[in-house]
Amino acid sequence: MADAVRDLVLVGGGHAHVHVLKSFGMRPMPGVRLSLVAREIETPYSGMLPGYVAGHYTLDECHIDLAPLARFARARLIHAEANGLDRDRRQVMLAGRPGLRFDVISLNVGATPNLSIPGAAEHAIPVKPIHLFAARWEALKARVEASARPLSIAVVGGGAGGVELALAVRHRLGDKARVTLVTKARLMASHAPRTRALLHQALIERGVVCREEVEVARVEAKAFVLAGSERLQADEILWVTEAAAPGWLAATGLSLDDQGFLVLADTLRSIDDAEVFAAGDAATVLAHPRPRAGVFAVRQGPPLAENLRRALAGRPLRPFVPQRRFLSLIGTGDGRAVASRGRVALEGAWLWRLKDWIDRRWMEGYTELPAMTPMPMATPEEMRCGGCGAKVGATALSRALARLPRRPPRAGILLGLADRDDAAAISVPAGQALLQSTDFFRALVDDPYLFGRIAAIHALGDLHAKGATPHSALAVAVVPYAPPEQVEEDLAQMLAGAEGVLAEAGAALIGGHSSEGTELAFGLTVNGTAPSDAILRKGGAMPGDVLVLTKPLGIGVLFAAATQGRARGRWIAAAFASMTRSLGPASQILRTHDARAMTDVTGFGLIGHAREMAEAGRVDLTLDPAALPVLDGALTLLAQGFASTLSPENRRARQALADEGGWIGSPEFELLFDPQTAGGLLAAVPATRAEACLAALGRLGETARVVGTVAAATNAMRPLKLALRPSHR
Repeated sequence: MADAVRDLVLVGGGHAHVHVLKSFGMRPMPGVRLSLVAREIETPYSGMLPGYVAGHYTLDECHIDLAPLARFARARLIHAEANGLDRDRRQVMLAGRPGLRFDVISLNVGATPNLSIPGAAEHAIPVKPIHLFAARWEALKARVEASARPLSIAVVGGGAGGVELALAVRHRLGDKARVTLVTKARLMASHAPRTRALLHQALIERGVVCREEVEVARVEAKAFVLAGSERLQADEILWVTEAAAPGWLAATGLSLDDQGFLVLADTLRSIDDAEVFAAGDAATVLAHPRPRAGVFAVRQGPPLAENLRRALAGRPLRPFVPQRRFLSLIGTGDGRAVASRGRVALEGAWLWRLKDWIDRRWMEGYTELPAMTPMPMATPEEMRCGGCGAKVGATALSRALARLPRRPPRAGILLGLADRDDAAAISVPAGQALLQSTDFFRALVDDPYLFGRIAAIHALGDLHAKGATPHSALAVAVVPYAPPEQVEEDLAQMLAGAEGVLAEAGAALIGGHSSEGTELAFGLTVNGTAPSDAILRKGGAMPGDVLVLTKPLGIGVLFAAATQGRARGRWIAAAFASMTRSLGPASQILRTHDARAMTDVTGFGLIGHAREMAEAGRVDLTLDPAALPVLDGALTLLAQGFASTLSPENRRARQALADEGGWIGSPEFELLFDPQTAGGLLAAVPATRAEACLAALGRLGETARVVGTVAAATNAMRPLKLALRPSHR
């Protein structure tokens, strides 16, 4: 396969960037590695937000799932928030993790709510970012439904967004809410008189009180104060005022307009930096200033994609001139809409149907994707060496290691990473046993930093299951063939992810080996210590104990479906959150509550690891499929027939079942065989300690459950049983 030679990084999953992603998926560009940095896995389509509030759309219907779109584009999906740009080092800075290298970058990060009015940040509900608004809107609806009196809701902002939201809120909540629209200017000030008149009439007819040309001076809990000291009561305040630029743009050294937005040439490139492009609300095209409306971000997608290709290929860019007039379709919440273009304005139900058709058609363009186009192949310039010649180059390796944090020396390390010696050396205190475990696997995610974290959590799981204290680790890394700077970047990201997890566990990275290969792969040999007489084993469960599982199941099926573009991005994001949660604190709690046997649940699935515990302890175990903690989406996908490629092999453990409890054929039954990566701990805990143990785990944020019981052995060949279905009890 052709070696990647240039890194194109898209920051933000806005309207323009979703088109860029689809464009590169339809027509891949040889020699370019594409990465998408996104704060949210699902990006909202702003044009459908009022329809969601009004109840015409579900949340899924008005969001684009970036995970399958990125996969279609062959883009690495980096789930992180950008907070800076280091143009000298050519890195976009990311919150809580190392920066990401780029050759060409495009920013489509949107705008932030302008909460500069005193009290607005504390007491108002901003519409942006939309993913946060959606959760608060659902809570507001529940509050309205539970209230014995109508609640007063104020919408601050008299542009199209504010008007449409006020009408949508009124429609959805009906007489349970009194809605007031407040604007410091005239209603829809940038539109023609006819448009303003139609929308003003719509507000009156639907019972929305409109206060024009009044400025909010201060926001309080359940009230806001206007300039002139008039105080208005409001149970909730929705904030739809003019947006502000992301604050971190000010530190980029790029030219900004007087409102803090990036200044662009008509090619959508920064006027200061030939490798920086932007689109959408975060930028202003100097020659063609336009309102910050979604229609312009949508229209910028095709010219942005074309000019990014041209910049990467070293070709002249093409200017883009946006339209001066555009059609606005403003929903009134009740299945009607007002159309505005220039001085022309119309109102009617047919206009809502037109808007609905346009919006759904646009969404389908990014949710119903065609078959992937094969990537053009190229002949490598030279054959890669094998054996020791396959090592990562010394310069790239040294520079990657130099990017790791400098940490205080770990006690007991005689030779470590800083010594650059041929072998590491550690000493073990008297009375302590040295425990070791090793893991190595191919990347299940194309973000090398995240992969490094997952691999380290997974490897340390064996130590935590033994009650050991992590001490140190050796890494083995395989990095795909690429130019030295990209090899360095991938290796540095992967090592940084793993080293961060080790440091959090109190362990140190003390050495390892790196090489080039066909795909990203990583593993760790981990060392830990424990008192020689206090090592937890798999066999130790006693009759009367209960089985506690600390993490939800479903990793295998979720990633099996994700490879086919059938798992929602938010399901995968939740899986990552579970996989990157350390087992150390949970292990400590389980031991504090007298756990007698413990193992981590990984590749053999819950039933395989439970079988090992039963056989090692010579006891019978009963598992309750109805009690299993489950990751969102896993049961849905299992019911649809998705499964990990390892599941058929794991089903061999079914021969250990003495009683299947009527669960055969159910998704819960299939979940028992689902392999986990960085899965939870399965521990046998005295039944009298279970309630307190679960409460302590819950305070950690774990979705721990009692998933089974332990009994005296009756059949050594078939030590496992499944509880009866709840409907059979």
